[in-house]
Amino acid sequence: MSLSRAPRRRSTSGRALLLTAVTLAGGLTLTACGDGSGGSSGSGGTNYVQGSGGIQTVARAERQPAPKLDGETVAGDRLDVSSLKGKVVVLNVWGSWCPPCRAEAPHFAKVSKELKDKGVEFVGLNTRDSSKQPAVEFEKNFGITYPSLYDPIGKLILRFPKGTLNPQSIPSTIVLDKDGKIAARSLLAVNEEQLRKMIDPVLAEK
Repeated sequence: MSLSRAPRRRSTSGRALLLTAVTLAGGLTLTACGDGSGGSSGSGGTNYVQGSGGIQTVARAERQPAPKLDGETVAGDRLDVSSLKGKVVVLNVWGSWCPPCRAEAPHFAKVSKELKDKGVEFVGLNTRDSSKQPAVEFEKNFGITYPSLYDPIGKLILRFPKGTLNPQSIPSTIVLDKDGKIAARSLLAVNEEQLRKMIDPVLAEK
């Protein structure tokens, strides 16, 4: 009897371990490179306006300041995003390993170059790349000329306060107004048209 039970116990245990592994893998995939389809606002979203393409905005009077974002860039320089106050700043959370990030990268490269002379600065937040080299190659391959803070374990991302339009997936894009406050967010990969729809209204503000 004991011999007949042993294989069943091992089989049940094996199935449980496999199920746990699959569940964990699924959770990691959604966290690491989610599609943002949940539409979570970070606070219940009572002050947020949900636009087309998953873009959320917040009224000027209700915006919250962005956290301090500073540190070493992928290129090895130092950057403090607060030094860009007075300009519209586009923050893009990305990783070289993320397919949606690769899909949107050409749009970011194009728009960042076209809007720089109009007072728009782009800053990347590179995360979950265990070394800088893949990120350097990513920027080279896609013609990214703006800096990216190197944030391999997401410390900078966690500085965003709850209850704001904070980044919750990879990729995420956040637009800061000229006062350094969070004005718009997308939790989806964006194309050129969507990116400009996020930026243009903020840039037009006096």
